[in-house]
Amino acid sequence: MNEKGRKNTNMNFSIILGGWTATFLTIGIFSYLYKDNPFYKIAEHLFVGISAGYLFSLGFWTQLQPNLFGRLFPAKHYDPDTITYSIYNVLSFFFSSIFPAGGIDKGHDQHLIYLLPLILGIMMLLSLFPSISWMARWGIAYIVGMAAGLRAYGYLSSNVIGQVKGTAVNIFDFSLPIFSLSSPSVFNNIIIFIGTICGLLYFYFSKEQKGALGKATKIGINFLMISFGASFGFAVMGRISLLIGRFSDLIKFSGSEYNYATFIILIVVVGILGFAAFKNKNEKEQLSNDNQNFS
Repeated sequence: MNEKGRKNTNMNFSIILGGWTATFLTIGIFSYLYKDNPFYKIAEHLFVGISAGYLFSLGFWTQLQPNLFGRLFPAKHYDPDTITYSIYNVLSFFFSSIFPAGGIDKGHDQHLIYLLPLILGIMMLLSLFPSISWMARWGIAYIVGMAAGLRAYGYLSSNVIGQVKGTAVNIFDFSLPIFSLSSPSVFNNIIIFIGTICGLLYFYFSKEQKGALGKATKIGINFLMISFGASFGFAVMGRISLLIGRFSDLIKFSGSEYNYATFIILIVVVGILGFAAFKNKNEKEQLSNDNQNFS
């Protein structure tokens, strides 16, 4: 067999092995519908472990290495006679993939102020050592405070102000069409106005909700239920699309080109679970009989 043939064979084997692995993990996750079992635990632990490792690697090489080390040791300011790059050369000797020779070329200028987040990050890692774990509180407090501030600003800008702007419609703008489903119209503006006012009235608890106020709050409840139902339906649709994708792969891997992986793995998993269930049932019956005889 020539080199090209060996390459195709290895590639085909790797594809088939990937199909078998994907089939086993998918069926292992679905086996939880029966009960918690070792197949499900294997698939769960692999998924969590691989996801954590992948996200850690992705975050390090796309954020930490270029944006932190790339600003502390940029290639455009490389000077081996300075203390900073003398330390960098020592690091490069041991970790050449992270600290390439000549500095990190990501187009950044040197900003030694980034030593502060580096120190805070190291302090967070000190939580692994109980005797000095108290130092991690500084890094965690900074991260939590900054994240809360940024999230609050983003939430205020996108949700609060955005919602206010979206509901501030002109219901008397007769230059718009009377009715339209996908574009602004007089009918849509009236619906937005009524839904917003009635929805806000539902959360007005200073007065008993009866009479005209009660009727308005009931309209508001209907608008809220429609909104919540649409959000829940959108989430369900997303999950269903993932489920369809997994079933499509199972159908694909059940063909002869994948050596009937779906059928074989399904039979093996069901057989092992059935045998384990039958064995557990016999053990329980035997234990019950032993208890009765002992009594």
